[in-house]
Amino acid sequence: MYKYKIAVNTRFLLKNKLEGIGWYTYENLKRITQQHKDIQFHFLFDRPYDESFIFGDNIVPHVIFPPARHPFLWYIWFEFMVPAKLKEIQPNLFVSTDGMCSLKTNVPTHLTIHDIAFKHFPHYVDRITSAYYNYFTKRYVAKAMRISTVSTYSKNDLIQSYGTAADKIDVVYNGSKNAYTPFSKEEKIHVQQQYAQGKNYFLYVGSMHPRKNIDNLFIAFEIFKKETQSDFKLLIAGRKAWQTSQIEKVYNSMSYKEDVIFLGHILPDELKEVYGGAYALTYVSHFEGFGIPILEAMNSEIPSIISNTSSMPEVGGDASLIVSPTNIHEIAHAMKVLVQDQTLYQTLVENGKVQKLKFNWDKTAALYWESISRCL
Repeated sequence: MYKYKIAVNTRFLLKNKLEGIGWYTYENLKRITQQHKDIQFHFLFDRPYDESFIFGDNIVPHVIFPPARHPFLWYIWFEFMVPAKLKEIQPNLFVSTDGMCSLKTNVPTHLTIHDIAFKHFPHYVDRITSAYYNYFTKRYVAKAMRISTVSTYSKNDLIQSYGTAADKIDVVYNGSKNAYTPFSKEEKIHVQQQYAQGKNYFLYVGSMHPRKNIDNLFIAFEIFKKETQSDFKLLIAGRKAWQTSQIEKVYNSMSYKEDVIFLGHILPDELKEVYGGAYALTYVSHFEGFGIPILEAMNSEIPSIISNTSSMPEVGGDASLIVSPTNIHEIAHAMKVLVQDQTLYQTLVENGKVQKLKFNWDKTAALYWESISRCL
């Protein structure tokens, strides 16, 4: 006999396609479900699931049609299909991990909102999606019994944007897998030969999307190359998202475009190598609710160049060079300084060893469970 039944929105658990929200869901639920065997968890998928996501005997998987990947299908899934399934399961709590929940259920709801970037950069979201987010998010915030978010910045953003009570929101930082570790000089050389034509490289990890500021990163890299005449490469590890025409336009105009290498979306084992072989991370996004690659870089003991906006300074701390994402010369100068000033480089690496201790998945899962349990 189980003490409680908890239903969980797990639609971002996708085999070989885990990204920010998916990893957050995976790492937390794997720990929580295994640590609380006296609770039955009902995982709600929107498509056939992989058995690797069923972490124990106390998990009951459900596939709810239709696959919810468009605003119209979101509405059907969350407002009709999920309430019907919750009525069947009769859980004590509904936990939603991706910023959306159901307004048509009486089941108490715990909601995780990673960020509200759509409010700050509406032009990066199509009109229908933007309308959906703007209409529903404020209602989701009001509906939720409790909310968790991934940074103090995002918490304050929710308070200022929706008038949410501060004591209703818990900050539960992201973690980073222990798989990301520093590489020896010999290992770095091997990775560089495999991925970067044997050269040192800057690394970007994430989707290719306008909010990620890759066009300015390309321009800054071009300036860096012209000023230093170095043989550095720039590796881009991530899938192409949407609205990439400006990124492609800038890339095609580059004099050094042969020094930009696109890896596409790569799996964790390969990504570990790419981080380990990198000289530094370049992560100059316009906006992030957290910024997991910054943490992954610290675990790999490489410094980062990051933006001075949103949550990124909170995560990077003094382990990063902080720049304006709109100032291409500042970004280029940071690249140049990292290459030329080895004392600064090593200082950032050492600072990262301390900064990264603030973030790990065991600590995250404990805080996430604490937030959830307040609803039970």
